[in-house]
Amino acid sequence: MSRPITLFTGQWADLPFEEVARLAGEWGYDGLEIACWGDHIDVSRWDDAAYVQSRLDILERNGLKVWTISNHLAGQAVCDDPIDQRHRDILNDRVWGDGDPEGVRRRAAEELKDTARFAAALGVSTITGFTGSSIWKYVAMFPPASDEMIAAGYRDFADRFDPILDVFEEVGVRFALEVHPSEIAYDYWTARATLDAIGRPGVFGFNFDPSHFLWQQLDPVAFVLDYADHIFHVHVKESITNLDGRNGVLGSHLPWANPRRGWTFVSTGHGAVQWNPLFRALNAIGYDGPTSVEWEDAGMDRLVGAKQAIAFVRDLAEITPPHAAFDAAFSTRRDG
Repeated sequence: MSRPITLFTGQWADLPFEEVARLAGEWGYDGLEIACWGDHIDVSRWDDAAYVQSRLDILERNGLKVWTISNHLAGQAVCDDPIDQRHRDILNDRVWGDGDPEGVRRRAAEELKDTARFAAALGVSTITGFTGSSIWKYVAMFPPASDEMIAAGYRDFADRFDPILDVFEEVGVRFALEVHPSEIAYDYWTARATLDAIGRPGVFGFNFDPSHFLWQQLDPVAFVLDYADHIFHVHVKESITNLDGRNGVLGSHLPWANPRRGWTFVSTGHGAVQWNPLFRALNAIGYDGPTSVEWEDAGMDRLVGAKQAIAFVRDLAEITPPHAAFDAAFSTRRDG
């Protein structure tokens, strides 16, 4: 089973797209999961054939392909409440506008629709991203949030995303939500509630990233097996925990590089994710899409981390099912 190995460009958007493509090509990546910020993709130009072709030309010059694009940043603003300075810091001027919260949400939804149109023009069938959540702020459960308040949050999500997914379905593109804290789906059971709220099988699914499962003490293999039909894309990203009795899983409002944090992201191959059973689980469910390296590490240079990661994932890619069961030879008869 051959899965392409790609590099997610979200943490590289400060560099020109041409430069990121050159680096990824030299390192041996098969392609890019292209972020729709920086100069990498401007989704408002989805109907500009020359601009769309320019992205493909850059990939071709560097021996790369594209299977997936990302618009995590715009997606975050679709359902979030409150909308505040954090969103101003990640959104382009077109989506932010005058900063009126409902206007931001509405323009973010239009940005996702244009992302689907751009993906279709590019020949890509999967978009990864976030949804935001109006109920993430209730996660600590005090003051108590009623069942109705939580149910209203899932209805809000469905009401806002259904029109977006209408466009996705119209142009033949899927949305893969990254199951992630601060999203409407952030763990095993909220993933189930999210699917129940939205429906739309085949159009709405998940971007699986085990780094977010580790510090929540969730079983990523169980998630892969149980949500097999809904896994549209896979991120290869790592995290580690440092729970020593003082450091907690909520992070303590400490920056990523602070050793007092209870957990942090580290470069692929340097964390605590058990990749061998995960790749075996991906084989078992027949996942043949990209395995996309997302570099995040406050303690390692990305030029080192991304180059190391491709070799690490290439080794994992060699875990493939045999052509025949290992015990098949036990029952083989030889006449004569």
